[in-house]
Amino acid sequence: MNEYKIGIDLGGTNIVAGVVDKEFNIIARAECKTAIPRPESEVCDSMAEIVREAIARANLTMDDIAHIGIGVPGAVNPETRIVETCPNLRFQNWEISKMLEERLHKYVKIENDANAAAWGEFLAGSAKGCKNAVAITLGTGVGGGIIIDGKLYSGSNYAGAELGHMVIVKDGQECGCGRKGCWEAYASANALIRMTKEAIMNENAEFSYMLKSVSGDINKVNGKTPFDAMLAGDATGKEVINKYVGYLATGLVNIVNIFQPDIICIGGGVCRQGENLLAPVRAIVEKERITKYNEKQTVICTASLGNDAGIIGAAML
Repeated sequence: MNEYKIGIDLGGTNIVAGVVDKEFNIIARAECKTAIPRPESEVCDSMAEIVREAIARANLTMDDIAHIGIGVPGAVNPETRIVETCPNLRFQNWEISKMLEERLHKYVKIENDANAAAWGEFLAGSAKGCKNAVAITLGTGVGGGIIIDGKLYSGSNYAGAELGHMVIVKDGQECGCGRKGCWEAYASANALIRMTKEAIMNENAEFSYMLKSVSGDINKVNGKTPFDAMLAGDATGKEVINKYVGYLATGLVNIVNIFQPDIICIGGGVCRQGENLLAPVRAIVEKERITKYNEKQTVICTASLGNDAGIIGAAML
């Protein structure tokens, strides 16, 4: 009996394939570099190779696999199983399912990667047991996945849940999507890094704690830099984090007010800061949400599955 499924997390930098059992455990995995730019066919060759490798590491054969699911960073149509546009990989109208089926002879399902991660958290992570949930991923951008009544919501054209592209600052920072003031331009990990660099450049270099913490090389700044500075008592680091927390909370209040989900689980590297990030975010949300006096309130927490959410969610589509 085919008790195992394959989940593939197709990212702009890495591709990871995992063998997932019926209890939502990843029992083996394999990965490779995405190595873009290169042709669609070569990306599919790499996906097929790491799928075979993961199956071998699990001491299984292809006959043990029920189907394959892929989380793709772009606009996908789960019915036609075509990637309509994938900006990070520079592909349009990519027949990804057909191409991978030709290589592996297994049925292939596809979904947007943020939706797949949300589905994984719903099935096996922080949102398990909830009826309505929203999953947010803070990375290069801000990804969103929405579960309503136990089902993924992606709109009439499968392009919904682009929560990172709601505007929170009119005529604000330019976003990669072409608009200005998107939540993604203020709440992503990249936005935090940008704000940190701007703050450092406005300081006297001789007395900048954060610049010294990266050995004077501003290009070494990452999302951890301002948190470390804040925890060390640095005023500029604290200022950056307060600003970032404010922007993050603004978007979360909007989501709470629109969806009133049971839970919002937040993933991505920034969330490794745990309560140093979430405690001040919750304080703002509790103050600004429309449901201040309701008995039931949305829980805001970190996504428990981390990078595994996308693999599990894709496998279980």
